[in-house]
Amino acid sequence: MTQPLSLESVHDVLARFIDPETGRDVLTMEQVHNIKIDEGSLTCDFGLTTHSAPIWHRKQTEFEQHLRDNLPGLTELSVNHVIHQRPASPVGEFGLTVKSVIAVGSGKGGVGKSTIAASLALGLKAAGSKVGIMDADVYGPSIPQLLGLNDAGNPTVNENKKIVPVDAGGIPVLSMGFMIPEGEAVIWRGPMLHGAITQFLRDAAWGDLDYLIIDMPPGTGDIALTLSQVIPLTGAIVVCTPQRVALLDAIKSIAMFRKVNIPVLGMVENMSGFICPDSGKRYDIFGRGGAKTSAAELNVPFLGDVPITPSIREHGDAGTTNQNLEDPGSSSYLQSIVETLVANMAGSAEQDPPQPQLPVLG
Repeated sequence: MTQPLSLESVHDVLARFIDPETGRDVLTMEQVHNIKIDEGSLTCDFGLTTHSAPIWHRKQTEFEQHLRDNLPGLTELSVNHVIHQRPASPVGEFGLTVKSVIAVGSGKGGVGKSTIAASLALGLKAAGSKVGIMDADVYGPSIPQLLGLNDAGNPTVNENKKIVPVDAGGIPVLSMGFMIPEGEAVIWRGPMLHGAITQFLRDAAWGDLDYLIIDMPPGTGDIALTLSQVIPLTGAIVVCTPQRVALLDAIKSIAMFRKVNIPVLGMVENMSGFICPDSGKRYDIFGRGGAKTSAAELNVPFLGDVPITPSIREHGDAGTTNQNLEDPGSSSYLQSIVETLVANMAGSAEQDPPQPQLPVLG
């Protein structure tokens, strides 16, 4: 005989469903409310945080299936999906209120690192997450151009003497490109770079973020070391193109991140073949699949590839990179990278739940 539904049996099942952000069960994290049982009927509110926004639909479907599979007496289910509010705790030396800090790097220049970094931030924002972008590529800041912010001028300072990031459609952005005239070179040694990056983190009003995306300089310079010292990075993403010379540099970049104890969240292969818009035929101009093979050899997740797409270049030149997420030639690739990244982070959190961040004491 089927056991009737009870609050105890429902709680027991909820305690076995894991929140993708924290890696802890949704009952402990108080993400299920207004549970109502009427014989075999169950209704409830189920919340996920905006940090998990790119995989909301997947997790909501899994939640409902989890209840159906594990409650034999369940005959009718109605779940009201809501946003669970969980603000970020202060982290790092400067007490930034951000849940995940992700550096986007490359072994060499010219592989589309900044485009991927901007697209990643825009994809997270479009899904519903709270995102900021810090352009740490001091020598060649590209983020203002990609986001159409070349005429934004110098950031302002608020009443608390904090730098106010430039707003890009709801994404706070800081870049050295806002502070130097276009075409002027930055000629700085290590201590000045350290000071600039530190100021962007310490003296800026970033607000409460799910993700801070940091566009790194290409190569294996000392900015990664600076970041590893002043803020706990969730991890790094390495962007490369398929040809061997680019992969060799990407491997060095991965080695650098590992040397300074920054986890590598994955590799992205950019300019991965060209799909002719007239015929649909694919041409592997720079090759294809090299990054996926290298990722497997290095035990690094492969997040996805992006083919050579003229519209990506056109949007970058026009400062409308956000339109890549709507363009049929690029949207599916970029959205897949965002979802794979967040899903992988959820899997890691479930295997090894992160310790709650403690407030920074002044």
